[in-house]
Amino acid sequence: QVQLVESGGGLVQPGGSLRLSCAASGSITDIYTMNWYRQAPGKQRELVASITSGGRTDYADSVKGRFTISGDNVKNTVYLQMNSLKPEDTAVYYCNSQFLGDYLNGDFGSWGQGTQVTVSS
Repeated sequence: QVQLVESGGGLVQPGGSLRLSCAASGSITDIYTMNWYRQAPGKQRELVASITSGGRTDYADSVKGRFTISGDNVKNTVYLQMNSLKPEDTAVYYCNSQFLGDYLNGDFGSWGQGTQVTVSS
């Protein structure tokens, strides 16, 4: 099992920046990919960014060029740097981890509790 704890959410003005953190503990050596999802009110949860254990990254089209996902293996933490934030980025952001089996089977794996990001003037 993997335990995930997010931090770093808050209120920011349009055009501003935030950095989310996700600290992982437990069976972290077997993690294949770490992902950030978000869910806005009345909408489905969507994948925002992912990073594999090999360092490959992927982004939703809506955040490409604005968000950057990175990992710190020493601190067992994954970050989501969010720049040029827009009101439509407002959502609860969730950290997610998948073992290789989860990824291949389409299972979601483990989730954090979520952190609220609000972009508003």
